[in-house]
Amino acid sequence: MAEVERVVLVGFMCAGKTVVGEILARRLGWAFVDLDRLIEEREGRPVREIFARDGEAAVRRAEAELSDAVAGWGRVVLAPGGGWVANAARRDPLPEGTLRVWLRVSPEEVVRRSASAPGARPLLAGPDPLAAARRLLAEREPRYALAELALDTEGRTPEELAAEVEHAVCSWTAVPSA
Repeated sequence: MAEVERVVLVGFMCAGKTVVGEILARRLGWAFVDLDRLIEEREGRPVREIFARDGEAAVRRAEAELSDAVAGWGRVVLAPGGGWVANAARRDPLPEGTLRVWLRVSPEEVVRRSASAPGARPLLAGPDPLAAARRLLAEREPRYALAELALDTEGRTPEELAAEVEHAVCSWTAVPSA
């Protein structure tokens, strides 16, 4: 058993991984890494453009490469994209001392939240974004459920969620990740 050295926030798109992660990292005095931002910096273009031009597989490859580079860091909060858990390259165990936290959100809330930025969520593009969200969430949910901690995000502020994860980090002894 080891102390928590890193937190990986998993969950569907629009679950709040970035905003909760930023707050949590600040509260803990740790680094914060948003994989989408790293991909955009490396590729020099937005993730949605990579999806459109190169396909989802290109995004998942970049995610795997960059997450491998930061997975062993200590004192870091990592916010990968929503599909990170479905990537076959991410099925390897995370290093000991990793606390995975699933930020849960309903498909209906995803569609509501994503409506403020049309086009920003390419996997929801099409005539029925709610059906797309339901299908994707159903596919990914078994992988999200492997997290050691699950928190519902609806009706809660990012500050409340970050405080709950902070409490878990400070009181938890991590078990090796599966």
